[in-house]
Amino acid sequence: MIKWVLLLLFVSVMVYSGYTSMRKTCTVSDFFLGGRTVGPWLSAFAYGTTYFSAVIFIGYAGKVGWGFGLSDLWIVIGNTFLGSLLAWWLLARRTRQMTARLNAMTMPEFLEARYDSRGMKIFAALVIFIFLVPYSAGVYMGLSYLFEQVLGIPYLYATLAMCLLTGVYLVMGGYRAVALTDFIQGTVMIFGVFMLLYYVVGSPQVGGLASGIHKLSQINPQLVTPVGPPGLLSLAGLVILTSLGVFGLPQMVQKFYAIKDEKSIRPAMLVSSFFALVVTFGAYFTGSLGRLFFETMPLDAAGKPNPDLIMPQIINTTLPETGVAIILLLVLSASMSTLASLVLVSSSSVAIDLLKALKPGLAARRGVPLMRLFCVIFIGLSLAMALKKPTIILSLMAMSWGTISGAFLAPYVLGLFWKGVTRAGAWAGAITGLSISIVFSLYYKLDAGVIPLVGSVSMLVPLVVVPLVSLITKPFPERHLNRVFGTPGISGKSVVLDQKEAYSTGR
Repeated sequence: MIKWVLLLLFVSVMVYSGYTSMRKTCTVSDFFLGGRTVGPWLSAFAYGTTYFSAVIFIGYAGKVGWGFGLSDLWIVIGNTFLGSLLAWWLLARRTRQMTARLNAMTMPEFLEARYDSRGMKIFAALVIFIFLVPYSAGVYMGLSYLFEQVLGIPYLYATLAMCLLTGVYLVMGGYRAVALTDFIQGTVMIFGVFMLLYYVVGSPQVGGLASGIHKLSQINPQLVTPVGPPGLLSLAGLVILTSLGVFGLPQMVQKFYAIKDEKSIRPAMLVSSFFALVVTFGAYFTGSLGRLFFETMPLDAAGKPNPDLIMPQIINTTLPETGVAIILLLVLSASMSTLASLVLVSSSSVAIDLLKALKPGLAARRGVPLMRLFCVIFIGLSLAMALKKPTIILSLMAMSWGTISGAFLAPYVLGLFWKGVTRAGAWAGAITGLSISIVFSLYYKLDAGVIPLVGSVSMLVPLVVVPLVSLITKPFPERHLNRVFGTPGISGKSVVLDQKEAYSTGR
């Protein structure tokens, strides 16, 4: 009853948030960015709860911890200092300034204005909508596995319920509804992580911190070394993918667009970094102890080893009833915010970016209804993939992150800071990253041991390709660069006018 009561309370808060926000959501900017009025605390929690979802607690923590042992804590360091602290410090202010100047609400709009290319906007919109579906499906799978193990709800019904909840609360209120609930969700996550660590470390299987480390070393001495059994290359791939990858993910960059002002960036940076440290340590440290609870990897209903069941079974067998209920809300909180951001970004790629490029009149007249429609379509596609259970969650997330960040990271980050990036250089980087991720992911058949490394390579190679191609191709005229980088006397409005001129010339 405790689990059901807390779950019902959580759902009620989310639906109420969507309902109250619906009355304040009149424009596309309101729906997608909350009107660019989100303060530092809400921005920080929105960033953290979008970053970490059921994928980390159910997919990554169990699978990676089982293979790497305590060396998976390198991912904690990477996510905290690279994926959170450095991302805010390096990107937030420049992104906020440039997107406001260019009147850009989305990653595709930014790329179009920065590189004066309508084709890049269409390309980016399609990549986002297509390749965020597997990530969203992975989040639904993680949630459904947890509900199946903890509440006994069949996987099918759990997945359908999560999709319905996401649709109702998000379609009504948009980003404003997400921001209102993120602080509560983030607080639940932090409290839940401390509770999880307390019960897991104190369980008979672990017997305290020192005892748990000793027991791991008896199973395999490599599980307590700086680099676990799979090796340095595999570990580096995971750290780079999950840390550097956020620099090119539209759902993460969106938080920099929406923040209220530049003064809010520093407190948001500190809060989001602390949040990342607590959440990732709780997840990956617990996952590293998985072998103390199971002699062999847990089996699914078909009798096959399934690493996605490690964390749900640890939670269900170790924590008391109230603790299980809190952890259930922890994972649900993380996942709902992540799903909301994924759905918003994906639907905007069609309703804001693709339709505005192809049918600007329709997008202007029916912006918010179209956003809501494509939210529903995206949720439906994610549901269809989740119900097929195509592969383990780790592979879904890694492939999605690697493909999207591989396509956007170099053109976005280098384009923020270096005037020398050309249109040809940006295109070369985007296509290189996309191609590496897709070709090698299919070649290795979404092998969970290889996909994170493939994703990392797809992000790193374009960082070399973009400068090389830019140095040998035609640079942008000084007038365009002055508008993009904010030379005094030239306003962002002229950029918008030039975009309309670009449409007429087919650029």
